[in-house]
Amino acid sequence: MADQVEEKRRIKTVKDLAGVGQAVLSKLTEAGYSSLEAIAVASPQDLSTAAGIPLTTAQRIIKEARDALDIRFKTALEIEQERASVKKITTSSQALDGLLGGGIETRTMTELFGEFGSGKTQICHQISVNVQLPPEKGGLAGKALYIDTEGTFRTERIRAMASALGLDPKEALSNIMSIRAINTDHQIAIVEELQDLIAKDDRIKLVVVDSVTSHFRAEYSGRENLAARQQKLNRHLHQLVRLAEIYDLAVVVTNQVMARPDMFYGDPTVAVGGHTLYHVPGIRVQIKKSRGNRRIARMVDAPHLPEGEVVFSITNVGIRDAEE
Repeated sequence: MADQVEEKRRIKTVKDLAGVGQAVLSKLTEAGYSSLEAIAVASPQDLSTAAGIPLTTAQRIIKEARDALDIRFKTALEIEQERASVKKITTSSQALDGLLGGGIETRTMTELFGEFGSGKTQICHQISVNVQLPPEKGGLAGKALYIDTEGTFRTERIRAMASALGLDPKEALSNIMSIRAINTDHQIAIVEELQDLIAKDDRIKLVVVDSVTSHFRAEYSGRENLAARQQKLNRHLHQLVRLAEIYDLAVVVTNQVMARPDMFYGDPTVAVGGHTLYHVPGIRVQIKKSRGNRRIARMVDAPHLPEGEVVFSITNVGIRDAEE
């Protein structure tokens, strides 16, 4: 049993599967079998033909992929035990943490959506600092990877937030790796490369994409490009979810909103990305402006959390509870 557990830990990518050399890997990638999930759901005949390998080898590779992903029936008790090991990152606001069930979760994707200036990026900066805190203070003693698609990452905010928490600002900056994504293809390529980076550094416990939809929205405008955009975005989001699940880390994405002209009652703003972004993230939170430095966070969707709203503040030193 211990050997099986160790084998699951070892197999993280397609190239880790036994019998998959560089030549076979190239053929699998060209045929679209670039992830363990794709191989796990493939038929042995299709995989054998695509990679030019014997049918028995294809069957073994598929079984290894399914074992690595732990694709099997599980008892509700096993699922409960897995959920018990989920970790949380504090947002520095008790009210916001309460809405999130204790903080930003590992092993899932959390989406923060709202209009420009609502505070999404501020929360992302804060948790990039907070993930470095020890567990007893609401962190994971880890590092953060920050994918910036809009040029909004600011080291000045990191310094201010770190100092307020008693962290060395220079060390806090060293524990956050940021990269500017230029377009959708670059953004997807960055996430594909993250797997190797995370596998080499087990202290990486948070991945932020701010914002996940801006390049997709700009490059795939018009109804005629909608299907292509959604397919590409869906694949990208599932890449991020897979990172969260395999490496037990938190993934946070921000998203823009747009107005729906056909809405006459209620909030006319909806998140960009359509149904693709309605279904992939495990937790969806809307951030709205309020008076002054106050913001309202509303739980829109989470299978294990109730709906609700809380108020928090964005201060000079970061995210905090709103003063009465």
